[in-house]
Amino acid sequence: MENMGDERKRVALVTGAAAGIGLACAQRLAADGYGVALVDVNEAQGAARAADLGALFVQADLSTADGCKAAVEGTLAHFGRLDVLVCNAGIQHIDSIAEFPEERWEFILRLMLTAPFLLTKYAWHALERSGSGRVVHVGSVHSVRASPYKSAYVSAKHGLVGLARVTALEGGEKGITCNVVAPAYVRTKLVADQIADQARTRGLGEDEVEQQVFLAGLAIKKMLEPADVAGMVAYLASEDAWATTGSVFTMDLGWTAR
Repeated sequence: MENMGDERKRVALVTGAAAGIGLACAQRLAADGYGVALVDVNEAQGAARAADLGALFVQADLSTADGCKAAVEGTLAHFGRLDVLVCNAGIQHIDSIAEFPEERWEFILRLMLTAPFLLTKYAWHALERSGSGRVVHVGSVHSVRASPYKSAYVSAKHGLVGLARVTALEGGEKGITCNVVAPAYVRTKLVADQIADQARTRGLGEDEVEQQVFLAGLAIKKMLEPADVAGMVAYLASEDAWATTGSVFTMDLGWTAR
């Protein structure tokens, strides 16, 4: 694969980058001058978004070890280096513990916890060679709080915090930092679909659901946008964040302040 640009340019790999927070992160990092690899299972959408940015697209099923390895190897083959790993890919399933499908639990944990571990493992030596390697996990306020009916999602997001802290301890002397960004509700398709479902169930307008259900009890009554999360990711990916590692950065609109 032909290298797209300057070998001295820092390179970032972003997962779940075809839409939502992942796409916003890829856009922000590209705007900041990084070479960017967009990784997603959705080939048509991911390839189109990568073309818009003049970036690399790697199609990969991150619920498999082979997919995780292909994401890292494809990025390295193209750019010759990897400096920043942004683990964002994820899904959600809402159900009680008693009714939660076992195969769905296993899939969510593979995609949202095992994949970040494997991606970090496969990227480790490249991040070490960087001298200022950065791993950023896109967690959630559910990395530090729980909600009913989200057992797999909450377990995976909590697990990212433990993984980040171990990565920080092992990576410190190698120049590798690792942190978790933990936003509250972000205006993505996932949240929009949840709002629409609640509106139908409760007989309310979607704006009413947003204010009365999703943002109830929060200090700031405004949804985050994907670009807001991307701004925090961009800081943690930067050289300025050299002393910041093993930390959880809540962007929770005051959720955890009580």
